[in-house]
Amino acid sequence: MLASQEPQLVWAKYDVVPGEHIIFEDNQENEENGEFPSRWDLKEGNVQNAAFGDEKVIMFRGGFPMIIPYLKNPEKDYLPDVSTVEFDLFLPDRNYFTVFFYDRKNQRPPSNSVTAKLLIRPESMELRPAKSSIPDKGSIQNQWAHISIAHTNDKMKAYIDDTRLINIPHLNYNPTGISLHACFAKDDRRYYIKNFRLAEGGVKYYDRFLQEGKIVANGIRFDVNKATLRRESMGVINEIHDLLTDHSEIKFSIEGHTDSDGEDDFNQRLSEERANTVMKQLIAMGISTDRLSTKGFGESKPIHTNDTPEGIAANRRVEFVKMSDEG
Repeated sequence: MLASQEPQLVWAKYDVVPGEHIIFEDNQENEENGEFPSRWDLKEGNVQNAAFGDEKVIMFRGGFPMIIPYLKNPEKDYLPDVSTVEFDLFLPDRNYFTVFFYDRKNQRPPSNSVTAKLLIRPESMELRPAKSSIPDKGSIQNQWAHISIAHTNDKMKAYIDDTRLINIPHLNYNPTGISLHACFAKDDRRYYIKNFRLAEGGVKYYDRFLQEGKIVANGIRFDVNKATLRRESMGVINEIHDLLTDHSEIKFSIEGHTDSDGEDDFNQRLSEERANTVMKQLIAMGISTDRLSTKGFGESKPIHTNDTPEGIAANRRVEFVKMSDEG
């Protein structure tokens, strides 16, 4: 008789698809080192812009620092029923960083506010009643990690990098806003964030494709001025892969677009290279080459103004456009 084998644990693939309507975006562009982050408001403590290597970041220094997005009418519910929150986080020690799901400066707390917060530790996440650790005793202490939170009506999922650690089917409160808190921050224990985005979700990709003949994806991210995919792009790419797998009749022209920052020629080449990178990833995942083609348009086809961070972020996008049988 064969010895019984331990069942193999297969983790669900990363399935965060960022909302397509960007409500609030901050990548610290044009921020002055040492000043308070201009796109945020302060609840308490000491928070300022800083440089972390070659990158601009927000630093939480001390005094129980807490910030909230600086928005018009912040006292109103600005967290849509279908929405995503994403940012990169650097934890210096084993203490936690907190995301509150209401604006603690401008909004009244929910009746059970003690549960309306996500605790992010180097090895785990906790959002009552759920708590989970990174598999295989993993840790993000003293390194950057991508945090993703997906809110769909009364459901909540949360991820560290590409691992889902929180999956709550029914919340007992209505999330209305966001507050970021580094309670244990001190001058010798500094916490950092960067690349924050709050976006409203909506129509599923296939339904959007049927309605418009294309899918506009601003959740596909690349390294700055490069065509290197960031790992948080895989939520979108996995969705596109599944759509192509389930609907063999669909063919896509993958079209890259940039914002207006930089030279026209550079942006044109960058958009072409990024579209090609996405196509290569889908081919590596098993999609036939004859179902995909690529184009790049650089900065020539903006869909929003380039005068706001949200508009700039929306213009940096990849579109999947219906391709006829003739190509």
